[in-house]
Amino acid sequence: MEKNQALHVYIKEEILNRIKSNIYKKGEKIPTELELCKDFDVSRTTVRTALNQLTLEGYLVRHQGKGTYVAEQKVKQTLSHTVKRYSDQVAVQGKRAEIVLVGIQVIPATELLQQTLQVAPNDPVQRIERVRKANGEPTQYEIAYIPWSVAPGVIKEHAETSLYAAMKDVFQIHIAKTTEHVEIAFADERIANQLDYEEGLPCFYIETIAEDANGKIVEYSRSYFRGDKTNFVIERNYPNE
Repeated sequence: MEKNQALHVYIKEEILNRIKSNIYKKGEKIPTELELCKDFDVSRTTVRTALNQLTLEGYLVRHQGKGTYVAEQKVKQTLSHTVKRYSDQVAVQGKRAEIVLVGIQVIPATELLQQTLQVAPNDPVQRIERVRKANGEPTQYEIAYIPWSVAPGVIKEHAETSLYAAMKDVFQIHIAKTTEHVEIAFADERIANQLDYEEGLPCFYIETIAEDANGKIVEYSRSYFRGDKTNFVIERNYPNE
């Protein structure tokens, strides 16, 4: 243990190492709090603090009256260049992907949408709310805005497969570039409800602006990802100069 490191932090790291090294396997029950107390020679409060943090971070799941289990692996998504759909990224991890449409409505462009989408005041914009799931569990809540002039008449079938594929195949709009801003946000009542998540818990928040080959902005979206169900992979290539 590192000098001045809190005991519960050390225990948390040790348990996490056991999960990552497959000593504690996915879906299996881990030792009881009492057994962990004896293993690490610490108090129950210290062990409980470590387990609570790992539970909040999505590595453990506690079942009332049954014990604590290793959670399913988080859904990985890449933030680097990729043409893979959400369903493809999830499928290679052995999970079943699902996109559920919450609602589509046409709204007049607000000041923010005018600036972001570069449209005129009150221009019609489609507001598309969706929830993405992996194995039936919500992982992402997204609100996308697409000008009516770009892709008029987005329907449920488009929204519950791939919006970008529909824009290309149906509306002949090729997404050539996206710019994404990543932050940490905390789930409010609406987000918590859509993600089946506890209000106040942390989420990854990503704002995306999509452009076509001519640099025209064709979509603006806001996405919230459950912090306990999602992690991201960033790949960088370094040319040999």
